[in-house]
Amino acid sequence: MSVAQGEKVALVGANGAGKSTLIGHLNGVLRGSGTVRIDGLEMDKANLGRIRALVGVVFQDPDDQLFSPTVFEDVAFGPTYQGHDKPTIRRKAHQALEAVHMGDYAGRNPYHLSSGEKKRIAIATVLSMDPRILVLDEPTAGLDPRSRRELIELLLELPQTMVIATHDLALVERLTSRTVVLGGGEVAAEGSTPAILEDEDLLARHGLR
Repeated sequence: MSVAQGEKVALVGANGAGKSTLIGHLNGVLRGSGTVRIDGLEMDKANLGRIRALVGVVFQDPDDQLFSPTVFEDVAFGPTYQGHDKPTIRRKAHQALEAVHMGDYAGRNPYHLSSGEKKRIAIATVLSMDPRILVLDEPTAGLDPRSRRELIELLLELPQTMVIATHDLALVERLTSRTVVLGGGEVAAEGSTPAILEDEDLLARHGLR
């Protein structure tokens, strides 16, 4: 499978289909046979650092990404790790918070935020490192209807290429132009999102209805 620059592509399939495994291969957390290329770079030891700077992964549970006493420190962690000076770190962190409409939350404790707010901050921790590609694992999991709707609106605004692993077919319909159906660790089908979502038999075979 391939994803073009600027596309928003959904990965769907039953539990165990291979969505999380594929995500793990996109920034070298997992390695297997075959070839993965990101922005023309083959996934190997020599390119791993450059690829990880290009690909930002947002985990399903934002608590896996939020560990600092304040929101600002969490969002600033990535640019700090990248070795930027303090003024650049501050600028990148504040820009990322503004991008997710959380500019007023810099001094807040992330553990006291709602699930929807945590999701936005988790996205900001990745955006602060200027990724070309966003990879999101079940971004709407655990959100109430309002938070889910607001998150989808936010993702529509962001310009990055996106690969989104999800069971949320309403999100898929609203957000993505193309959908890849995984089954048993293989691509079972791919095509335009409307065509995939209209194929009731295909969805049923892969536990999506």
